[in-house]
Amino acid sequence: MRRLPPLAAVRVFEAAARHLNFTVAAAELGMTQAAVSYQVKLLEERLGVALFRRDGRGIQLTPAGERAAPQVARGFDALDAAFARLRSENESSMTVSTTQTFANTWLAWRLGGFQMGNPGMAVRLIATDDITDFARDEVDVAIRAGRGPWPGLERHLLFQVDFTPMCSPEFLARHGGSITAEEIVRLPMISPNDPWWPHWLREAGVELDENEIRPGVRLDVQAHEGHAAMAGQGVAMLTPFLWRNDIAQGRLVRLSDQLSTRGYGYWLVYPEERRSVAKIRRFREWLLNEIEEERHDPLRAAP
Repeated sequence: MRRLPPLAAVRVFEAAARHLNFTVAAAELGMTQAAVSYQVKLLEERLGVALFRRDGRGIQLTPAGERAAPQVARGFDALDAAFARLRSENESSMTVSTTQTFANTWLAWRLGGFQMGNPGMAVRLIATDDITDFARDEVDVAIRAGRGPWPGLERHLLFQVDFTPMCSPEFLARHGGSITAEEIVRLPMISPNDPWWPHWLREAGVELDENEIRPGVRLDVQAHEGHAAMAGQGVAMLTPFLWRNDIAQGRLVRLSDQLSTRGYGYWLVYPEERRSVAKIRRFREWLLNEIEEERHDPLRAAP
């Protein structure tokens, strides 16, 4: 039989030890500072040892508190991971995290097809450029851009990230119907300090100082850059796979057949130990099939 002190008091101790501040711990736990002090005192009396000492600067851990704090924190991390895994294995919901660009240009247009194939499941899409922490975030799978590998994660390459300049048909017409690589640098460039620009231009035979600050609208993600290009605001460096529907429907035009890459790709990732979870397996098969079908059918449009 385990001889555990009151878990409510242990939870307060973990938060107070992490912040070394009763007021901050109280705010995190939704308690008053007096309640935090009471729970700490209760735990110290139960254990028969002081865990904190008060000084002019606030509170500090005693040697006993310093020994206990990391072990208690690991215990709460293990509990959190155990319950997170149970929540994530719930077949009634599926949470997918991906970049804002991939969500807005590709996945959001198609994710409903997966949900329709799994009508009993609630599918949630999180569009963020923050890297998913599977030990902390309640996310089943993530689709991220990078080179990999990522320790502890199963990964599947979806497509290589390449890039080439694009603009709207109207913008192209205003500039004579064709724009060479040499002419691009004299036109409005969207996110002109994106490192993709000098890389592509160099391969096209045009040298550009990567440190030069050039005028132009600067946007934070490719999804915004593509929409700015469609609005006629300039030339954007874009990944054709993500904009194939807009190219096919005449909202964007490529200015060159040249494609450049820096070795990045889009990957489906999830924890290795969860590769056999049924809903993850179904999503993986659905996503890889969607990507493969579109790769072999350039005119295939999103639903």
